Amino acid sequence: MSKRRLSDQQKSRIAGKQQKEFCAAENTSSIQETKCNGRVISHFGQQLDVEILNGKSAGSLMRCHQRANLPSLVTGDLVLWEQDAEETGIIIAQAERKNVFGRADIKGKFRPVAANLDYVLIVFAVVPEAFLNLMDRYLVAISQLGLEPLLVLNKVDLLEDLTNKNIDNMLSIYHNLGYPVYEVSALAGTGLEALENQLSGKTTVLVGQSGVGKSSLINKLGFDQLAEVGNLSDSKYKGTHTTNTSRLFHLRRFDLIDSPGIREFSLGQMEIDEVLNGFIELKEHSSKCKFRDCGHSSEPGCAIQAAIANGEIHRERFESYQRILVSMQ
Repeated sequence: MSKRRLSDQQKSRIAGKQQKEFCAAENTSSIQETKCNGRVISHFGQQLDVEILNGKSAGSLMRCHQRANLPSLVTGDLVLWEQDAEETGIIIAQAERKNVFGRADIKGKFRPVAANLDYVLIVFAVVPEAFLNLMDRYLVAISQLGLEPLLVLNKVDLLEDLTNKNIDNMLSIYHNLGYPVYEVSALAGTGLEALENQLSGKTTVLVGQSGVGKSSLINKLGFDQLAEVGNLSDSKYKGTHTTNTSRLFHLRRFDLIDSPGIREFSLGQMEIDEVLNGFIELKEHSSKCKFRDCGHSSEPGCAIQAAIANGEIHRERFESYQRILVSMQ
């Protein structure tokens, strides 16, 4: 007898429960940040690379295991570890996280990616083509964390050879909404200084579709060939995944966490109001609706529909919001 398939709504509820359990588990064996002597740089299954933060070995890496009573650790976690063997250690405690960035997988299970961030760097490119809805999914997830997103358009050197009205439209929309957008070329080095100035002294996670040039961007902002660079697939203009695990890099002026390339970003664990709050212009106008439970479709006195009609809200953004809600059902 085949297994009964879960609906997207059931997956959403399961993911929400798992995220609450995950956050509750973080309080187990937690310590103050000042007592930590290590920072998780990357993890490989049950083993983690931990950067030693103090003493004669500061800056060196120690391969560690973690105690069974600790929750799953992610890149960026501050931890307390002790020597286990000559070349290995064991993590015995974890500092409480300022924040955790994660996503739901195809089964609706919450997957943490990185912790203790200042910015989330959303990288998109001229090629492969960027999609407004994927960008909006990132922005909604980031808004829930209370983090500041930085949008980075890579491969602007290709704009000289290609006419891309979609890119022009996206840039216009996000500029008008007040999102910081940096136009760069990892190949030519264009625009990188301004981006590096913004990130100075901070920790940021790098997200975006495969093939947008995340690894190339890391190389230009730090050291050449610091991360393996994959060639873009000519057949479908989609990139190959060159990053298999999240890893923290110390670049010239800031710390950066590179995460595996993702083409789909699920928001199944979020409530409708949380999605709406991620669309800053929709949130602003929703408070002006005549009815508190307005569905923002055909209800009388809907301030969002009125704003769309007079051009204050881009119709593409509202349609993107609706597609996200449909995907959560």
